[in-house]
Amino acid sequence: MSAESGSPFVAGITSPDDVARDLIPISMLNALAYCPRRFVYEYVQAEMLVNEYVVEGTLLHGAVDEGGRTWLEQGVQERRMYVWSDRLGISGIVDLLEWQDGTARPIEYKRGKPGRWRNDHVQVCAQALCLEERYGVSIAEGYIFSFATRRRETVPLDQELRQLTLDIIAEAHRLSAAGDLPAPIQHRAKCAACSLQPLCLPDEVRIMTTGHRPAVGE
Repeated sequence: MSAESGSPFVAGITSPDDVARDLIPISMLNALAYCPRRFVYEYVQAEMLVNEYVVEGTLLHGAVDEGGRTWLEQGVQERRMYVWSDRLGISGIVDLLEWQDGTARPIEYKRGKPGRWRNDHVQVCAQALCLEERYGVSIAEGYIFSFATRRRETVPLDQELRQLTLDIIAEAHRLSAAGDLPAPIQHRAKCAACSLQPLCLPDEVRIMTTGHRPAVGE
């Protein structure tokens, strides 16, 4: 199914007027799906901090970031491919696009093990939506390759994930236009792994706004 032919690709965004002129980076959709406060810091305020996880991920991405093409027996792999959607107002890089047996599959490379949250899945789905719009194809699934496990995780691009991704895209445009900094999320496990924690100060902000000091493990 092409992007022009069915509602799965346009639900929640009904006209070009609903989309901001600036193309929001797909990687920032990942940030938003992880934490709205992180999205505003990184995209709206251009605040970027680096920790050991960010550095390690950058180094591991080195080979695929060089770009290039590899011919397969019945297809081709394109590394570091730029994609965009005029309709949705997003753009980004597909780490590896695999065309084989007439089927396209975006593959996203990640440093760690498959996460408990869906932000990486949203990123892959957004890439697929761009590819469907640009090439008029239907993409049933993508992959997340984990450097930690050296395995691919299949990401089914079902209706639920597509709608979640469209909702995230719409929220990204809304937050970008509003410019307000959301309150910290109530999720200490996410905050602990976030490179922006020294800037965000989630525990301190919660204490100042609510007077409640989080207990250990809360």
